[in-house]
Amino acid sequence: MTEDGTTLDCLIVGGGPAGLTAALYLARFNRRFVLVDSGDPRAAWIPTSHNIPVFADGISGPDILGRQRAHIARYDAPVLDGAVTAIGKADGLFEAEIEGPAGRRELRARRVLLATGAADVEPDLPDLPDAVRRGLVRYCPICDGYEAAGRKIGVIGFGDHGLGEAVFVARTYSSDVTLLTLGQGMDLDADEQRRIAEHGIKVVHEPIGALDVEGSRITAIRTGSGAEHRFEVLYSALGLKPRSSLATQLGAKCDETGALLVDDHNRTSIAGLYAAGGVVRGLDQIVVAMGHAAIAATDIHNRCELPTEEEADGGV
Repeated sequence: MTEDGTTLDCLIVGGGPAGLTAALYLARFNRRFVLVDSGDPRAAWIPTSHNIPVFADGISGPDILGRQRAHIARYDAPVLDGAVTAIGKADGLFEAEIEGPAGRRELRARRVLLATGAADVEPDLPDLPDAVRRGLVRYCPICDGYEAAGRKIGVIGFGDHGLGEAVFVARTYSSDVTLLTLGQGMDLDADEQRRIAEHGIKVVHEPIGALDVEGSRITAIRTGSGAEHRFEVLYSALGLKPRSSLATQLGAKCDETGALLVDDHNRTSIAGLYAAGGVVRGLDQIVVAMGHAAIAATDIHNRCELPTEEEADGGV
C-alpha cells in the first residue's frame, strides 16, 4: 500500500542488477510498484567486468548500477531506501515491513519480487577482513578469468566446490593453479587425485599464517611452517549464502544452500512470490540476473489483470 492507500501490483526487494531490471520493465508496463533498496548490492564490488554484452572495454559494477538507476529515473520509478525486515501474507496480499531513514513503514502488494542476491563467504585470512569485498581476492573466474589467463593463480577453497573451481580455472585459463585449503584438510580419493594430477593442480593443506599485500592485491602467502607461495591472482571458492530468509520464512522451497527454487517464470513455490538473480539457484551472473528479472516482471504484468485472479499455488 502506497502513501495514498493504493495496493501495489508488485514490491521489488533489492536494488542490484536484477531488481533494477525488474523496475525498468514494470515501469514500462505502467504498473504500480515500489523498489526497496538497502544500499549494499554485491555488484558494487566489481572492479571491471568484460562479459557484459555491448561493453567491450569492460564496465565496473558501480557504473552498471549507476546507469541502471539513471535509466529507471526517466520513468520516475519509485525507489525507497531501506531494508525489508519481514514479509507476511494475508487475504491474498503481501504485507512488508520496511525500516529506513524515515523510520518504519508498511507496504501491501499483490506480488513480490525478491532480488536480494547473495553474500560471499569471506576467507579467514590473517589480519585481512573483507578481502573479497575490498577486491584483494576475486570471486568470479567466469567474469574475469580471461584476463588472468596464463598467470599464477591461487584458489582458496576446499571440498567438492573448492576442487571444482580449481579444476575449472586450470582447464580454462592457466596451467599454474594452486588450491589453498586454509588448513581444512582434504582426504582426496582416487578420482580427486586423478583430476588434480590431470590438470597439474598443486594443493596446499596448511593454514595461512601471514600475507604480503602490495597495492590492490595479495602477492604472497606464508603457511604456518614458513613456506612461501606467490601468486598473481587469487580467487575465493568458498561459496555464497543466498539472502533468501524473507522467502523461506514464508515456506518457499530452496536447495541445501538456501538458494530459492523457481519455475520457468521465476515463480517460487509461494503464490505471487517471485525471485531473480543471486538468490535463485543457478548460474551467478549479472546477465542471468537481468534475464530472471525480465521474465519475472513480464509474468507479473501478464497476471496483473483487475480484478486480480491469484494463482491457486506457486510455480514450483
